[in-house]
Amino acid sequence: MERILCAEALKRSGITVEVAGWVHRVRNLGGIVFIILRDRSGFIQLVRDSEFNLNLESVIRARGKLSDNAKAPGGREILLQEYEVLSEAEQNLPIAVNQDPEVLGLETILDNRMISVRNPKLLSIFRVQATCIRAFGDFFRGEDFTEIKSSKIIGGGSEGGTNLFSMDYFGRTAYLAQSPQLYKQTMVASGLERVFEIGHAYRAEKHETPRHINEYVSLDVEMGFIDSEKPLMEIERDFMAYLFEVIARENQSDLSAWNATLPNPDSCAKIPIITYEEAKGIVKKGSGTRVIDINPEAERILCDWADREMGIPMIFINEFPRRKRPFYTYPIGQKTMSFDLLFRGLEITTGGRRINDYSMLKEALPKFGMVESELGSYVDIFRYGCPPHGGFAIGLERITQKILSLANVKEATLFPRDRKRISP
Repeated sequence: MERILCAEALKRSGITVEVAGWVHRVRNLGGIVFIILRDRSGFIQLVRDSEFNLNLESVIRARGKLSDNAKAPGGREILLQEYEVLSEAEQNLPIAVNQDPEVLGLETILDNRMISVRNPKLLSIFRVQATCIRAFGDFFRGEDFTEIKSSKIIGGGSEGGTNLFSMDYFGRTAYLAQSPQLYKQTMVASGLERVFEIGHAYRAEKHETPRHINEYVSLDVEMGFIDSEKPLMEIERDFMAYLFEVIARENQSDLSAWNATLPNPDSCAKIPIITYEEAKGIVKKGSGTRVIDINPEAERILCDWADREMGIPMIFINEFPRRKRPFYTYPIGQKTMSFDLLFRGLEITTGGRRINDYSMLKEALPKFGMVESELGSYVDIFRYGCPPHGGFAIGLERITQKILSLANVKEATLFPRDRKRISP
């Protein structure tokens, strides 16, 4: 007999089926044993009138007849006829996987990540994250973007040489890539014009905050033949609407597990765009204090303002000062054609138009304490004809965190890496 999933079994009745999965919970009620079996699709209840002595998380294959029972999860159960032990778990699980993870501390969850990720509520985070990845690829392929994969071992910094993880590379010093920025620009100039990448990025920043990790997944976009940052914001608006629509359709049970709500996809068309100076003015009015920069508290105030004014807790900020953007950002005097997208009080995207003119690039380098020789062959992109272009990057873990309203970005990171954690 061929195995079927628990969710599929719940749609049937009165037939004999075979299911397989993990023993999630066992209740012995004086001669009748109820076993909750878990697989990738959900749960089903098995009923047995004799002893069942397997430990939780043991993996079994079970066969029995489906029977209607309004009190059983999903309204049906399997009257267990026989089962085979595929892998018996030891006693004393290091962490309970059949309880609400909110009773556990984050460090306990992460210290026991190999087992804690079996918890259905925790696992639901990464189902949502998988949808984000797939939706990103599907959307940009549909907009005629080509997917690329660039090297994560590089010879120098992508953004001026700071916050780099160094490594020995056959007797030479190499670094882990902060971003695929230079490679994205190369491929725009190659003639592909529109490219995207889904890949890891690394930042050697000594942060201890709920919003930072040192290894993260970056959803990167770069597109040619634009004259400002505005087309980038427009296409990101369209993507966010598409993303919310797909998650609402495909991850409703995962959202429910966290009591999470999504913005209405139609409201993404109303995401406001304000300048950096306008943002500081709104924050000053909301906080009553002088604003020097857009800090985390300011980001929360701005998203609350956007929610009140436009009905969506998202806001674009553009025209950042040149000193706050990388060397390759296209300048307008002391401002830049750049932007951030904030969502529920957190910056999830940074982007903008890039410098594409060789002479302008050479002029910019000394202002950032850089010399052309540090960039190696990167400058060839501009010496030999590069269209006006720009792009942005979305932090996968951050957007997952905010979709589910999680307290810490590490909760949305499968195996987080920070200043202290390099395992499991």
